[in-house]
Amino acid sequence: MSDLLAGRADMAAGLAVRGAEALGASTRATLVSHDVPARLAAADPALWGPAAEPAALDRLGWLHAHRRSRDLLPQLAELAAELGDLDHVVLAGAHDDTLAAQVLAECLGRPLTVLDTADPGPIRAALADRPARTLLVLAARHGLDPATDAHLRAYRQAWADEGPDAARHVVVVTEPGSELAARADELGAMVIPAEPGVSGPWAALTASGLVPAALAGAPVAEVLDEAEALTGALDRDQDNPALALGAALGAAPGAGRDTIALVPDGTGLDGLGRWAGALLADATGGRLLPVVAESPDSPGATGPGVLTVGLGGALGAGVGPGVSADVAVNGPLGAHLLTWAYAAATAAVTLRTDPFAAPAAAVAGDAPENGPPSSVEGAIEVYAPSGAPADLTGALRWLLDGLGEREHLVVTAYLDRHADAAVAGLRPLLARAAGRPVTFGWGPRRPQHTDIHGRHLQITGAVTDDLEVPGRPYTFAQLQAAQAAGDRRALAGRERPVLRLHLTERATGVAQLLETAGRTRT
Repeated sequence: MSDLLAGRADMAAGLAVRGAEALGASTRATLVSHDVPARLAAADPALWGPAAEPAALDRLGWLHAHRRSRDLLPQLAELAAELGDLDHVVLAGAHDDTLAAQVLAECLGRPLTVLDTADPGPIRAALADRPARTLLVLAARHGLDPATDAHLRAYRQAWADEGPDAARHVVVVTEPGSELAARADELGAMVIPAEPGVSGPWAALTASGLVPAALAGAPVAEVLDEAEALTGALDRDQDNPALALGAALGAAPGAGRDTIALVPDGTGLDGLGRWAGALLADATGGRLLPVVAESPDSPGATGPGVLTVGLGGALGAGVGPGVSADVAVNGPLGAHLLTWAYAAATAAVTLRTDPFAAPAAAVAGDAPENGPPSSVEGAIEVYAPSGAPADLTGALRWLLDGLGEREHLVVTAYLDRHADAAVAGLRPLLARAAGRPVTFGWGPRRPQHTDIHGRHLQITGAVTDDLEVPGRPYTFAQLQAAQAAGDRRALAGRERPVLRLHLTERATGVAQLLETAGRTRT
Protein backbone atom coordinates (compact mmCIF):
# COMPACT_ATOMS: atom_id res chain seq x y z
CA MET A 1 0.00 0.00 0.00
CA SER A 2 1.31 3.46 -0.84
CA ASP A 3 2.43 5.61 2.09
CA LEU A 4 0.10 8.29 0.73
CA LEU A 5 -2.88 6.21 1.83
CA ALA A 6 -1.86 6.61 5.44
CA GLY A 7 -2.98 10.24 5.35
CA ARG A 8 -6.34 11.88 5.84
CA ALA A 9 -9.44 10.27 4.34
CA ASP A 10 -12.53 12.08 3.11
CA MET A 11 -15.64 10.06 3.91
CA ALA A 12 -19.37 10.38 3.32
CA ALA A 13 -22.27 8.01 2.63
CA GLY A 14 -20.10 4.95 3.12
CA LEU A 15 -17.56 6.08 0.52
CA ALA A 16 -13.98 7.00 1.36
CA VAL A 17 -11.23 8.65 -0.70
CA ARG A 18 -7.76 8.17 0.76
CA GLY A 19 -4.43 9.50 -0.40
CA ALA A 20 -5.86 12.45 -2.33
CA GLU A 21 -4.69 15.06 0.17
CA ALA A 22 -0.98 14.48 -0.53
CA LEU A 23 -1.36 15.54 -4.16
CA GLY A 24 -4.46 17.73 -4.18
CA ALA A 25 -4.32 19.84 -0.99
CA SER A 26 -3.31 23.08 -2.70
CA THR A 27 -5.72 22.56 -5.59
CA ARG A 28 -8.51 21.79 -3.16
CA ALA A 29 -7.84 25.01 -1.25
CA THR A 30 -8.07 26.97 -4.50
CA LEU A 31 -11.35 25.26 -5.43
CA VAL A 32 -12.79 26.05 -2.01
CA SER A 33 -11.66 29.68 -2.21
CA HIS A 34 -13.66 30.00 -5.43
CA ASP A 35 -16.70 28.32 -3.85
CA VAL A 36 -16.56 25.52 -6.42
CA PRO A 37 -18.09 22.78 -4.20
CA ALA A 38 -21.27 24.74 -3.54
CA ARG A 39 -21.46 26.12 -7.09
CA LEU A 40 -21.13 22.67 -8.67
CA ALA A 41 -23.65 21.14 -6.28
CA ALA A 42 -26.03 23.92 -7.34
CA ALA A 43 -25.36 23.13 -11.05
CA ASP A 44 -23.74 26.48 -11.88
CA PRO A 45 -23.06 26.35 -15.66
CA ALA A 46 -20.51 29.19 -15.48
CA LEU A 47 -17.87 27.08 -13.72
CA TRP A 48 -16.02 26.13 -16.92
CA GLY A 49 -15.98 29.55 -18.56
CA PRO A 50 -18.18 31.46 -21.02
CA ALA A 51 -17.51 29.19 -24.00
CA ALA A 52 -18.63 26.11 -22.09
CA GLU A 53 -21.65 27.68 -20.41
CA PRO A 54 -24.28 27.08 -23.15
CA ALA A 55 -23.56 23.34 -23.24
CA ALA A 56 -23.36 23.08 -19.46
CA LEU A 57 -26.83 24.63 -19.15
CA ASP A 58 -28.25 21.58 -20.93
CA ARG A 59 -25.92 18.87 -19.64
CA LEU A 60 -25.73 19.20 -15.86
CA GLY A 61 -28.82 17.08 -15.32
CA TRP A 62 -26.62 14.19 -14.09
CA LEU A 63 -26.14 16.01 -10.77
CA HIS A 64 -29.68 15.31 -9.59
CA ALA A 65 -30.75 12.63 -12.05
CA HIS A 66 -30.82 10.02 -9.27
CA ARG A 67 -33.77 11.85 -7.73
CA ARG A 68 -35.73 12.10 -10.96
CA SER A 69 -34.88 8.50 -11.81
CA ARG A 70 -36.72 7.34 -8.70
CA ASP A 71 -39.94 8.07 -10.60
CA LEU A 72 -38.96 5.26 -13.00
CA LEU A 73 -39.01 2.58 -10.33
CA PRO A 74 -42.77 1.81 -10.28
CA GLN A 75 -42.84 1.67 -14.09
CA LEU A 76 -39.84 -0.62 -14.19
CA ALA A 77 -41.30 -2.93 -11.55
CA GLU A 78 -44.56 -3.13 -13.49
CA LEU A 79 -42.73 -3.71 -16.77
CA ALA A 80 -40.53 -6.43 -15.26
CA ALA A 81 -43.61 -8.22 -13.91
CA GLU A 82 -45.41 -7.95 -17.25
CA LEU A 83 -42.40 -9.24 -19.20
CA GLY A 84 -41.33 -11.80 -16.62
CA ASP A 85 -41.17 -14.62 -19.18
CA LEU A 86 -38.62 -12.62 -21.23
CA ASP A 87 -35.58 -13.59 -19.19
CA HIS A 88 -32.82 -12.89 -21.73
CA VAL A 89 -32.20 -9.14 -21.74
CA VAL A 90 -30.16 -7.81 -24.67
CA LEU A 91 -29.00 -4.18 -24.82
CA ALA A 92 -28.18 -2.86 -28.29
CA GLY A 93 -26.62 0.49 -29.03
CA ALA A 94 -23.38 2.30 -29.66
CA HIS A 95 -20.74 1.80 -26.97
CA ASP A 96 -21.27 5.36 -25.71
CA ASP A 97 -24.95 4.56 -25.06
CA THR A 98 -24.47 1.11 -23.50
CA LEU A 99 -21.37 1.43 -21.31
CA ALA A 100 -23.07 2.70 -18.14
CA ALA A 101 -25.75 -0.01 -18.15
CA GLN A 102 -23.18 -2.70 -18.95
CA VAL A 103 -20.98 -1.68 -16.02
CA LEU A 104 -23.97 -1.36 -13.67
CA ALA A 105 -25.12 -4.89 -14.47
CA GLU A 106 -21.58 -6.26 -14.24
CA CYS A 107 -20.86 -4.63 -10.88
CA LEU A 108 -24.21 -5.83 -9.50
CA GLY A 109 -23.74 -9.37 -10.79
CA ARG A 110 -26.67 -9.48 -13.22
CA PRO A 111 -26.59 -11.06 -16.70
CA LEU A 112 -26.96 -8.50 -19.49
CA THR A 113 -26.03 -9.27 -23.09
CA VAL A 114 -24.63 -6.16 -24.75
CA LEU A 115 -24.45 -5.74 -28.53
CA ASP A 116 -22.31 -2.71 -29.39
CA THR A 117 -20.49 -4.40 -32.25
CA ALA A 118 -21.10 -5.57 -35.81
CA ASP A 119 -18.90 -8.64 -35.37
CA PRO A 120 -21.06 -11.63 -36.43
CA GLY A 121 -19.80 -13.89 -33.63
CA PRO A 122 -21.47 -12.30 -30.60
CA ILE A 123 -24.55 -11.40 -32.64
CA ARG A 124 -25.03 -14.98 -33.78
CA ALA A 125 -24.56 -16.19 -30.19
CA ALA A 126 -27.13 -13.71 -28.86
CA LEU A 127 -29.68 -14.61 -31.53
CA ALA A 128 -29.31 -18.30 -30.71
CA ASP A 129 -30.00 -17.74 -27.00
CA ARG A 130 -33.76 -18.04 -26.43
CA PRO A 131 -35.01 -15.54 -29.05
CA ALA A 132 -38.61 -16.17 -28.01
CA ARG A 133 -37.63 -15.21 -24.44
CA THR A 134 -35.47 -12.20 -25.41
CA LEU A 135 -36.22 -8.61 -24.44
CA LEU A 136 -34.31 -6.22 -26.71
CA VAL A 137 -33.52 -2.80 -25.22
CA LEU A 138 -32.53 -0.22 -27.83
CA ALA A 139 -30.50 2.68 -26.46
CA ALA A 140 -29.74 5.83 -28.46
CA ARG A 141 -30.16 9.52 -27.73
CA HIS A 142 -31.39 10.30 -31.23
CA GLY A 143 -31.51 7.66 -33.99
CA LEU A 144 -30.04 4.22 -34.46
CA ASP A 145 -26.58 3.90 -35.90
CA PRO A 146 -26.22 1.34 -38.75
CA ALA A 147 -25.03 -1.45 -36.43
CA THR A 148 -27.90 -1.05 -33.96
CA ASP A 149 -30.37 -0.85 -36.82
CA ALA A 150 -28.89 -4.13 -38.05
CA HIS A 151 -29.31 -5.69 -34.58
CA LEU A 152 -33.00 -4.73 -34.56
CA ARG A 153 -33.49 -6.11 -38.07
CA ALA A 154 -31.84 -9.40 -37.16
CA TYR A 155 -34.01 -9.82 -34.07
CA ARG A 156 -37.22 -8.94 -35.92
CA GLN A 157 -36.37 -11.61 -38.47
CA ALA A 158 -35.68 -14.13 -35.68
CA TRP A 159 -38.99 -13.32 -33.99
CA ALA A 160 -40.87 -13.51 -37.28
CA ASP A 161 -39.42 -16.97 -37.79
CA GLU A 162 -40.63 -18.10 -34.36
CA GLY A 163 -43.92 -16.23 -34.39
CA PRO A 164 -43.96 -14.05 -31.23
CA ASP A 165 -45.22 -10.49 -31.15
CA ALA A 166 -42.20 -8.32 -31.94
CA ALA A 167 -43.58 -5.18 -30.27
CA ARG A 168 -43.71 -6.93 -26.91
CA HIS A 169 -40.02 -7.80 -27.19
CA VAL A 170 -38.67 -4.25 -27.65
CA VAL A 171 -38.12 -1.44 -25.14
CA VAL A 172 -36.61 1.84 -26.33
CA VAL A 173 -34.63 4.32 -24.21
CA THR A 174 -34.23 7.61 -26.08
CA GLU A 175 -34.71 11.34 -25.75
CA PRO A 176 -38.27 12.64 -26.19
CA GLY A 177 -39.10 13.57 -29.78
CA SER A 178 -36.10 11.75 -31.23
CA GLU A 179 -35.97 9.88 -34.51
CA LEU A 180 -35.81 6.63 -32.53
CA ALA A 181 -38.92 7.56 -30.52
CA ALA A 182 -40.83 7.96 -33.79
CA ARG A 183 -39.58 4.62 -35.01
CA ALA A 184 -40.60 3.00 -31.73
CA ASP A 185 -44.14 4.23 -32.33
CA GLU A 186 -44.10 2.48 -35.70
CA LEU A 187 -42.94 -0.72 -33.99
CA GLY A 188 -45.48 -0.40 -31.21
CA ALA A 189 -42.62 -0.64 -28.72
CA MET A 190 -42.58 0.93 -25.26
CA VAL A 191 -40.53 4.12 -24.99
CA ILE A 192 -38.85 5.20 -21.75
CA PRO A 193 -37.59 8.79 -21.99
CA ALA A 194 -33.87 9.40 -21.50
CA GLU A 195 -32.61 12.42 -19.61
CA PRO A 196 -32.33 15.22 -22.20
CA GLY A 197 -28.79 16.42 -22.80
CA VAL A 198 -27.14 13.81 -20.57
CA SER A 199 -25.24 11.19 -22.52
CA GLY A 200 -22.40 8.71 -22.42
CA PRO A 201 -20.85 7.91 -19.04
CA TRP A 202 -22.58 10.94 -17.48
CA ALA A 203 -25.90 9.11 -17.90
CA ALA A 204 -25.21 6.27 -15.45
CA LEU A 205 -27.90 7.35 -12.97
CA THR A 206 -30.46 8.17 -15.66
CA ALA A 207 -32.82 5.89 -17.59
CA SER A 208 -30.00 5.14 -20.05
CA GLY A 209 -27.99 3.35 -17.40
CA LEU A 210 -30.70 2.16 -15.06
CA VAL A 211 -33.42 0.75 -17.33
CA PRO A 212 -31.41 -2.05 -19.01
CA ALA A 213 -29.76 -2.99 -15.71
CA ALA A 214 -33.10 -3.02 -13.87
CA LEU A 215 -34.75 -5.19 -16.52
CA ALA A 216 -31.82 -7.59 -16.09
CA GLY A 217 -32.70 -7.80 -12.39
CA ALA A 218 -30.22 -5.35 -10.89
CA PRO A 219 -31.33 -3.65 -7.63
CA VAL A 220 -31.22 -0.13 -9.01
CA ALA A 221 -33.31 1.31 -6.17
CA GLU A 222 -30.38 0.58 -3.85
CA VAL A 223 -28.02 2.33 -6.25
CA LEU A 224 -30.22 5.44 -6.20
CA ASP A 225 -30.33 5.34 -2.40
CA GLU A 226 -26.53 5.17 -2.29
CA ALA A 227 -26.22 8.18 -4.59
CA GLU A 228 -28.79 10.14 -2.60
CA ALA A 229 -26.90 9.49 0.62
CA LEU A 230 -23.85 11.23 -0.86
CA THR A 231 -25.70 14.30 -2.12
CA GLY A 232 -25.54 16.19 1.18
CA ALA A 233 -21.72 16.13 1.10
CA LEU A 234 -21.28 17.63 -2.35
CA ASP A 235 -21.49 21.29 -1.33
CA ARG A 236 -19.15 20.88 1.65
CA ASP A 237 -15.54 21.99 1.87
CA GLN A 238 -14.62 19.09 4.19
CA ASP A 239 -15.73 15.46 4.37
CA ASN A 240 -16.47 15.66 0.68
CA PRO A 241 -14.82 12.66 -1.00
CA ALA A 242 -15.87 13.79 -4.48
CA LEU A 243 -14.07 17.12 -3.98
CA ALA A 244 -10.98 15.35 -2.65
CA LEU A 245 -10.85 13.04 -5.68
CA GLY A 246 -11.50 15.86 -8.14
CA ALA A 247 -8.76 18.01 -6.61
CA ALA A 248 -6.22 15.17 -6.85
CA LEU A 249 -7.15 14.46 -10.48
CA GLY A 250 -6.98 18.16 -11.36
CA ALA A 251 -3.59 18.52 -9.71
CA ALA A 252 -2.08 15.43 -11.36
CA PRO A 253 -0.85 16.99 -14.65
CA GLY A 254 0.85 19.83 -12.78
CA ALA A 255 2.75 17.20 -10.84
CA GLY A 256 3.81 15.49 -14.06
CA ARG A 257 1.28 12.67 -13.65
CA ASP A 258 -1.16 12.98 -16.52
CA THR A 259 -1.76 9.22 -16.84
CA ILE A 260 -4.46 7.95 -14.49
CA ALA A 261 -4.19 4.18 -13.98
CA LEU A 262 -7.53 2.77 -12.79
CA VAL A 263 -6.84 -0.45 -10.90
CA PRO A 264 -9.33 -2.90 -9.34
CA ASP A 265 -8.37 -3.44 -5.70
CA GLY A 266 -9.93 -6.86 -5.21
CA THR A 267 -12.87 -5.70 -3.08
CA GLY A 268 -15.51 -5.75 -5.82
CA LEU A 269 -16.84 -3.44 -8.56
CA ASP A 270 -14.07 -4.62 -10.89
CA GLY A 271 -15.71 -3.26 -14.06
CA LEU A 272 -16.07 0.27 -12.72
CA GLY A 273 -12.72 1.46 -14.12
CA ARG A 274 -13.95 1.25 -17.73
CA TRP A 275 -16.78 3.65 -16.96
CA ALA A 276 -14.65 6.01 -14.85
CA GLY A 277 -12.01 6.08 -17.57
CA ALA A 278 -14.55 7.07 -20.22
CA LEU A 279 -15.81 9.82 -17.91
CA LEU A 280 -12.33 11.26 -17.38
CA ALA A 281 -11.60 11.19 -21.11
CA ASP A 282 -14.82 13.11 -21.74
CA ALA A 283 -14.28 15.67 -19.02
CA THR A 284 -10.64 16.57 -19.49
CA GLY A 285 -10.26 16.69 -23.25
CA GLY A 286 -6.98 14.78 -23.34
CA ARG A 287 -5.35 16.49 -20.36
CA LEU A 288 -5.70 13.23 -18.44
CA LEU A 289 -5.14 9.83 -20.02
CA PRO A 290 -7.13 7.10 -18.26
CA VAL A 291 -5.61 3.61 -18.52
CA VAL A 292 -7.68 0.69 -17.26
CA ALA A 293 -5.13 -1.74 -15.83
CA GLU A 294 -5.82 -5.43 -15.41
CA SER A 295 -4.21 -5.68 -11.97
CA PRO A 296 -2.03 -3.57 -9.67
CA ASP A 297 1.16 -5.21 -10.93
CA SER A 298 0.33 -4.86 -14.64
CA PRO A 299 2.74 -2.83 -16.79
CA GLY A 300 1.60 0.77 -16.92
CA ALA A 301 -0.35 0.61 -13.64
CA THR A 302 2.44 2.39 -11.76
CA GLY A 303 5.56 4.35 -12.56
CA PRO A 304 6.76 7.86 -13.41
CA GLY A 305 4.02 10.07 -14.76
CA VAL A 306 1.27 7.77 -13.45
CA LEU A 307 -1.30 8.45 -10.74
CA THR A 308 -2.52 5.04 -9.60
CA VAL A 309 -6.10 4.97 -8.36
CA GLY A 310 -7.45 1.85 -6.69
CA LEU A 311 -11.21 1.28 -6.98
CA GLY A 312 -13.32 -1.08 -4.95
CA GLY A 313 -16.43 -1.71 -2.97
CA ALA A 314 -15.67 -2.69 0.62
CA LEU A 315 -15.05 0.47 2.61
CA GLY A 316 -13.18 -1.22 5.42
CA ALA A 317 -10.76 -3.01 3.11
CA GLY A 318 -9.16 0.05 1.55
CA VAL A 319 -7.05 -1.61 -1.09
CA GLY A 320 -6.56 -5.33 -1.33
CA PRO A 321 -3.43 -7.20 -0.31
CA GLY A 322 -0.41 -6.17 -2.34
CA VAL A 323 -2.20 -3.31 -4.11
CA SER A 324 -0.03 -0.23 -4.55
CA ALA A 325 -2.11 2.88 -5.09
CA ASP A 326 -1.63 6.62 -4.71
CA VAL A 327 -5.34 7.21 -4.20
CA ALA A 328 -7.94 4.68 -3.04
CA VAL A 329 -11.68 5.07 -3.63
CA ASN A 330 -13.91 2.59 -1.80
CA GLY A 331 -17.64 2.46 -1.21
CA PRO A 332 -21.03 1.47 -2.61
CA LEU A 333 -21.72 1.61 -6.34
CA GLY A 334 -24.25 4.47 -6.33
CA ALA A 335 -21.92 6.68 -4.32
CA HIS A 336 -19.08 5.82 -6.71
CA LEU A 337 -21.15 6.85 -9.73
CA LEU A 338 -21.99 10.27 -8.32
CA THR A 339 -18.52 10.79 -6.82
CA TRP A 340 -16.67 10.12 -10.08
CA ALA A 341 -18.97 12.37 -12.13
CA TYR A 342 -18.57 15.22 -9.64
CA ALA A 343 -14.80 14.62 -9.45
CA ALA A 344 -14.42 14.62 -13.24
CA ALA A 345 -16.35 17.89 -13.50
CA THR A 346 -14.24 19.37 -10.68
CA ALA A 347 -11.00 18.31 -12.34
CA ALA A 348 -12.19 20.04 -15.51
CA VAL A 349 -12.52 23.30 -13.55
CA THR A 350 -8.86 23.10 -12.51
CA LEU A 351 -7.66 21.98 -15.95
CA ARG A 352 -9.82 24.60 -17.71
CA THR A 353 -11.44 22.11 -20.04
CA ASP A 354 -15.04 21.90 -21.17
CA PRO A 355 -16.31 18.62 -19.67
CA PHE A 356 -19.32 18.46 -21.97
CA ALA A 357 -17.71 19.33 -25.30
CA ALA A 358 -18.01 16.76 -28.06
CA PRO A 359 -14.70 15.65 -29.58
CA ALA A 360 -13.87 17.66 -32.66
CA ALA A 361 -14.96 15.95 -35.85
CA ALA A 362 -12.07 14.67 -37.91
CA VAL A 363 -11.74 15.32 -41.61
CA ALA A 364 -11.49 11.97 -43.39
CA GLY A 365 -7.98 11.45 -44.64
CA ASP A 366 -6.38 9.11 -47.11
CA ALA A 367 -5.73 5.62 -45.78
CA PRO A 368 -4.84 2.51 -47.78
CA GLU A 369 -7.97 0.37 -47.79
CA ASN A 370 -7.80 -2.16 -50.60
CA GLY A 371 -4.12 -2.55 -51.42
CA PRO A 372 -2.17 -5.72 -50.75
CA PRO A 373 -0.62 -6.25 -47.32
CA SER A 374 2.93 -5.10 -46.71
CA SER A 375 3.76 -8.64 -45.63
CA VAL A 376 2.08 -11.87 -44.54
CA GLU A 377 3.49 -13.79 -41.58
CA GLY A 378 1.64 -16.90 -40.48
CA ALA A 379 -1.96 -15.91 -39.73
CA ILE A 380 -1.27 -12.15 -39.76
CA GLU A 381 -1.41 -9.72 -42.67
CA VAL A 382 0.56 -6.54 -41.96
CA TYR A 383 -0.71 -3.26 -43.42
CA ALA A 384 2.12 -0.92 -42.48
CA PRO A 385 1.85 2.84 -43.00
CA SER A 386 4.25 4.66 -45.29
CA GLY A 387 7.76 4.73 -43.88
CA ALA A 388 7.26 1.77 -41.54
CA PRO A 389 8.99 -1.61 -41.89
CA ALA A 390 6.89 -4.19 -43.73
CA ASP A 391 7.43 -7.11 -41.35
CA LEU A 392 5.38 -7.72 -38.20
CA THR A 393 8.12 -7.30 -35.60
CA GLY A 394 9.61 -4.32 -37.38
CA ALA A 395 6.24 -2.59 -37.78
CA LEU A 396 5.39 -3.06 -34.10
CA ARG A 397 8.80 -1.80 -33.05
CA TRP A 398 8.40 1.22 -35.37
CA LEU A 399 5.02 1.99 -33.83
CA LEU A 400 6.38 1.83 -30.28
CA ASP A 401 9.67 3.59 -30.94
CA GLY A 402 7.85 6.51 -32.54
CA LEU A 403 5.89 7.35 -29.39
CA GLY A 404 6.79 10.83 -28.22
CA GLU A 405 7.15 11.90 -24.61
CA ARG A 406 3.47 12.86 -24.34
CA GLU A 407 2.12 10.19 -26.67
CA HIS A 408 0.50 6.86 -25.93
CA LEU A 409 -0.52 3.79 -27.92
CA VAL A 410 -4.19 3.08 -28.60
CA VAL A 411 -5.00 -0.57 -29.40
CA THR A 412 -8.43 -1.22 -30.94
CA ALA A 413 -9.64 -4.73 -31.77
CA TYR A 414 -12.45 -5.21 -34.28
CA LEU A 415 -13.00 -8.77 -33.09
CA ASP A 416 -15.31 -10.85 -30.88
CA ARG A 417 -14.78 -9.70 -27.30
CA HIS A 418 -15.79 -13.14 -26.01
CA ALA A 419 -14.28 -15.64 -28.44
CA ASP A 420 -11.22 -13.46 -29.07
CA ALA A 421 -10.90 -12.12 -25.52
CA ALA A 422 -7.25 -13.18 -25.24
CA VAL A 423 -6.21 -10.35 -27.56
CA ALA A 424 -6.72 -7.91 -24.65
CA GLY A 425 -3.48 -9.37 -23.29
CA LEU A 426 -1.68 -7.17 -25.80
CA ARG A 427 -2.10 -4.12 -23.57
CA PRO A 428 0.30 -5.11 -20.79
CA LEU A 429 2.76 -6.69 -23.23
CA LEU A 430 2.98 -3.56 -25.35
CA ALA A 431 3.05 -1.30 -22.28
CA ARG A 432 6.08 -3.20 -21.02
CA ALA A 433 7.75 -2.98 -24.43
CA ALA A 434 6.96 0.69 -24.99
CA GLY A 435 7.56 2.10 -21.53
CA ARG A 436 4.66 4.41 -22.38
CA PRO A 437 0.92 4.29 -21.60
CA VAL A 438 -1.10 1.81 -23.67
CA THR A 439 -4.89 1.63 -23.80
CA PHE A 440 -7.03 -1.19 -25.20
CA GLY A 441 -10.61 -1.18 -26.46
CA TRP A 442 -13.00 -3.06 -28.73
CA GLY A 443 -14.12 -1.55 -32.01
CA PRO A 444 -15.92 0.46 -33.09
CA ARG A 445 -13.91 3.03 -31.20
CA ARG A 446 -15.62 5.53 -29.02
CA PRO A 447 -14.51 9.00 -30.23
CA GLN A 448 -12.12 10.44 -27.66
CA HIS A 449 -10.19 13.64 -27.27
CA THR A 450 -7.08 11.56 -26.52
CA ASP A 451 -6.64 10.74 -30.24
CA ILE A 452 -4.57 13.90 -30.51
CA HIS A 453 -1.84 12.33 -28.37
CA GLY A 454 -1.92 8.80 -29.70
CA ARG A 455 -0.51 6.34 -32.20
CA HIS A 456 -2.80 3.52 -33.15
CA LEU A 457 -2.77 -0.24 -33.62
CA GLN A 458 -5.92 -1.61 -35.24
CA ILE A 459 -6.59 -5.35 -35.27
CA THR A 460 -9.18 -6.85 -37.61
CA GLY A 461 -10.01 -10.48 -38.32
CA ALA A 462 -11.41 -12.76 -41.00
CA VAL A 463 -15.02 -13.88 -40.62
CA THR A 464 -15.80 -17.48 -41.45
CA ASP A 465 -19.49 -17.52 -40.50
CA ASP A 466 -21.09 -14.28 -41.64
CA LEU A 467 -24.67 -13.05 -41.12
CA GLU A 468 -26.93 -11.22 -43.55
CA VAL A 469 -28.52 -7.98 -42.36
CA PRO A 470 -32.22 -8.41 -43.20
CA GLY A 471 -33.44 -5.77 -45.63
CA ARG A 472 -29.96 -4.35 -46.27
CA PRO A 473 -27.53 -5.04 -49.14
CA TYR A 474 -24.65 -5.91 -46.81
CA THR A 475 -23.67 -8.40 -44.14
CA PHE A 476 -22.57 -7.84 -40.56
CA ALA A 477 -18.97 -8.59 -41.50
CA GLN A 478 -19.09 -6.02 -44.29
CA LEU A 479 -20.57 -3.48 -41.88
CA GLN A 480 -17.79 -4.18 -39.38
CA ALA A 481 -15.14 -3.80 -42.09
CA ALA A 482 -16.67 -0.46 -43.07
CA GLN A 483 -16.56 0.71 -39.44
CA ALA A 484 -12.88 -0.20 -39.17
CA ALA A 485 -12.08 1.54 -42.45
CA GLY A 486 -13.96 4.64 -41.32
CA ASP A 487 -11.94 4.62 -38.11
CA ARG A 488 -8.69 4.51 -40.11
CA ARG A 489 -9.80 7.33 -42.40
CA ALA A 490 -10.74 9.51 -39.43
CA LEU A 491 -7.36 8.91 -37.82
CA ALA A 492 -5.61 9.70 -41.08
CA GLY A 493 -7.51 12.98 -41.09
CA ARG A 494 -6.00 13.70 -37.67
CA GLU A 495 -2.58 12.70 -39.06
CA ARG A 496 -2.29 9.89 -36.53
CA PRO A 497 -0.11 6.89 -37.50
CA VAL A 498 -2.12 3.66 -37.79
CA LEU A 499 -0.74 0.14 -38.10
CA ARG A 500 -3.38 -2.41 -39.11
CA LEU A 501 -2.93 -6.12 -38.48
CA HIS A 502 -5.48 -8.48 -40.06
CA LEU A 503 -5.84 -11.98 -38.63
CA THR A 504 -6.61 -14.45 -41.39
CA GLU A 505 -7.36 -17.09 -38.74
CA ARG A 506 -8.36 -15.49 -35.48
CA ALA A 507 -7.29 -17.89 -32.73
CA THR A 508 -3.96 -18.64 -34.39
CA GLY A 509 -3.40 -14.98 -35.21
CA VAL A 510 -4.10 -13.83 -31.64
CA ALA A 511 -1.65 -16.38 -30.24
CA GLN A 512 0.97 -15.36 -32.81
CA LEU A 513 0.48 -11.67 -32.08
CA LEU A 514 0.79 -12.18 -28.31
CA GLU A 515 3.94 -14.20 -28.80
CA THR A 516 5.47 -11.54 -31.06
CA ALA A 517 4.52 -8.71 -28.68
CA GLY A 518 6.04 -10.65 -25.78
CA ARG A 519 9.36 -10.76 -27.62
CA THR A 520 9.28 -7.04 -28.42
CA ARG A 521 11.42 -5.08 -25.98
CA THR A 522 12.55 -1.52 -25.56
